[in-house]
Amino acid sequence: MTDATLELIDVAPACCPVTNKKNVMAVHDAMDVLNGKWKISIISSICYFNKRRFSDILNDVEGISNKMLSKELKELEANKLISREVLNTQPITVEYSLTDYGLTLRDIINMLSAWGVNHREVIVGRRHND
Repeated sequence: MTDATLELIDVAPACCPVTNKKNVMAVHDAMDVLNGKWKISIISSICYFNKRRFSDILNDVEGISNKMLSKELKELEANKLISREVLNTQPITVEYSLTDYGLTLRDIINMLSAWGVNHREVIVGRRHND
């Protein structure tokens, strides 16, 4: 967690009703960039493997089409979260990696992963206990 993240958490009320319009707008701005079915999964794939080829990401992100992956990668590149490197190979290879700016999402991705593992345990545990 970064110092900025800790600072934000420290000032937020325990029950999380953010009343500060600036914070609400910041979350809205972040969601404008990250919203959608695929973006977080694509960023996660690149984040956890450092560099990924198109076909690797396609395999990592279950259910995404070639066309949608191409569109999402272009949007992430336009938002300076990923970079695209064309390698001088035969056939030509393209690798995607997180930019320095994109790396600022690493803590968020790790927190989402931890929350997802916990959530799965809660839901599976609940089904077994119900």
